[in-house]
Amino acid sequence: MSPPLPELTTRMRDIFGHVVEAYLERGQPIGSKALTGAVNLSPASIRSVLAELEERGLLTHPHTSAGRLPTETGLRLFVDGIMQSHLPSAEERAAIERQMRDRPLEEALANATAALSGLSACAGVVVAPKIERRLRQLAFVPLGPGQALAVIVGDDGSVENRMVALPMGMTAAALAEIANFVTARLAGLTLAEAEARLRQEIRERREALDAAAAELVATGLAEWREDGPSRPVLIVRGQANLLDEAAALDLERVRKLLDELEDRQEIVRLLEGAREGEGCRIFIGSENRMFALSGSSVIAAPYRGAEGKVVGVVGVIGPTRLNYARIVPMVDYTAQALTRLMG
Repeated sequence: MSPPLPELTTRMRDIFGHVVEAYLERGQPIGSKALTGAVNLSPASIRSVLAELEERGLLTHPHTSAGRLPTETGLRLFVDGIMQSHLPSAEERAAIERQMRDRPLEEALANATAALSGLSACAGVVVAPKIERRLRQLAFVPLGPGQALAVIVGDDGSVENRMVALPMGMTAAALAEIANFVTARLAGLTLAEAEARLRQEIRERREALDAAAAELVATGLAEWREDGPSRPVLIVRGQANLLDEAAALDLERVRKLLDELEDRQEIVRLLEGAREGEGCRIFIGSENRMFALSGSSVIAAPYRGAEGKVVGVVGVIGPTRLNYARIVPMVDYTAQALTRLMG
């Protein structure tokens, strides 16, 4: 555990802050000589303070290097108690807002995430709201006896593919008839509404399809409706930003991070932890189990819907050597912009 901030003397706080800021900017260990121009102390006095900060677990030095780096504990202390945040510039705010203006919801979310990724030089992530889409079109692609690929197109342009088992003897012509029926009679309805209407027509024997075909569609609609909310939509943008010049010095860490980004369900679980509270949550290195191997940081903030309820989370994932003072307010602003969009 890091010591409470008041336990550090003014001299220690000053030197510690300079070390962390220099490390976040350059990504290299910082030695006493590099600090002499920033603080009015002799190199010997600076070395003494650095040694004490290292004893307290706030700094470390790699191998035989004379320079120091902040530990994860030190970064946490810096973020919580020393860092001075910098609000996004007017240009940065405009860039985020511009990507969301006059767009369908999922496209606006993806664009905002891409803009945040580009401005922060991290991977941008957003958990989209669980919205029950409305049907626009249904199509089938026969794959062989007893099997077909069902393609559902939502009114927002989203596409979902599902493998479906077919009744014996169902022909390609019959599948086309089912698709035409659903598109003509059920388009514009949610999955729940479409299933309810079709089952009512089955009960009243008014459906234009034979009973087996109608039951196939009704059962499929029920499965898709029940399964949808259990699979939150995660949008990830800007993984390539992680492959910067600094990545060449630590390719193994970057490879691990890129591998971790493939586990979308785990990312969703991590981001869901940021739903509580009003502002940003910051997870540094091993503070989160998922990114412990790559030693990465996550900055995330919730955004709200029209009724003020949290409907999703937006954030960035990158190395622990982030410009927290700039990126934390940027993530917070993006969350506020999405809240305005959802309202």
